[in-house]
Amino acid sequence: MRPRHAPRAGRRERRVNRPHVLVTGGAGFVGGAVLPLLRAAGVRVRVLAHRRPTERGPDVEVVDGDLTDPSSVRGLCQGVDRVLHLASYVGKDEERCQAVNVEGTHRLVAEARRAGVTGFVRLGTAAVYGNGPFVRTAEGAEEPRPVSSTSRSRLAGEEPVLAAGGAVLRPYLVYGAGDRWVMPALARMLRALPSGLPERGSARLSLTEVGSLAAALVGTAVHTPPRRAAGVFHACPERPVTLRELVATAHRELGLPLVRGDQPFERAREELLAAGCDPHLLDLFGVDHWFDGTRLRTLGSHPPLTGLAEGLAAHADWYRAHLP
Repeated sequence: MRPRHAPRAGRRERRVNRPHVLVTGGAGFVGGAVLPLLRAAGVRVRVLAHRRPTERGPDVEVVDGDLTDPSSVRGLCQGVDRVLHLASYVGKDEERCQAVNVEGTHRLVAEARRAGVTGFVRLGTAAVYGNGPFVRTAEGAEEPRPVSSTSRSRLAGEEPVLAAGGAVLRPYLVYGAGDRWVMPALARMLRALPSGLPERGSARLSLTEVGSLAAALVGTAVHTPPRRAAGVFHACPERPVTLRELVATAHRELGLPLVRGDQPFERAREELLAAGCDPHLLDLFGVDHWFDGTRLRTLGSHPPLTGLAEGLAAHADWYRAHLP
């Protein structure tokens, strides 16, 4: 006769066999969108927390530590099936870039290999390619030429992940609730360009909504066999948007300035300089940065990436409360 509680035991066994995922950077911009998806998927989560408070709850284990401290990383991957490495230092301190983005990632990959982790996914950035122009650029089509300390170190930090058979997801510009850089930078640029957009605002840009990026990361780390989730993937929508489309949509949804005119690229750069604004913003928003995300879409492990109008509308309340 079957014991009365056998079905419950079976449920407990399935619970034990759920994936166990280590997340770094869980309190950051992208991490804040990733953790709810992991919990909704019934995944057991271990979060490496550094400085920022991290939400705790059922099936979420929070470990305080620092990727630059070997003792913090030792044993961190024990019992873990997959690693979602979202943590990065973004700034001009070259020593910090090296310590976190390069040495910290090497240390984490080595620990994951010792612990027998079966899958490793790293959040990268298409900024490693440099200033462009890039038009429907696929993975491997262009040699990376990073122009900042952050991008150089993040590119170097990809090497151990790829050497270990892991995946690196590279979005270009990421927006959504928690964005302290993309839309604020666009607003600064528009206020400094009263004469018009460069080259009719024709630059084509790959913009990724943070919830879509989170779904792609979770799908790649949890729902895709590691042997398929290997190499570099562009985490970008199928269709780019032009700078003019971006400006019009951001004006409609977020109240950003609407710049209607047109001027040559170099005159726009001069106008930015005269306004005391960083001219590098033109390299980011005014030059084609269109990356082909077909390879990631073939994994079929996440829903289609959200379009700009839908994405900005979904995050409009947050932006209106936080944009300067």
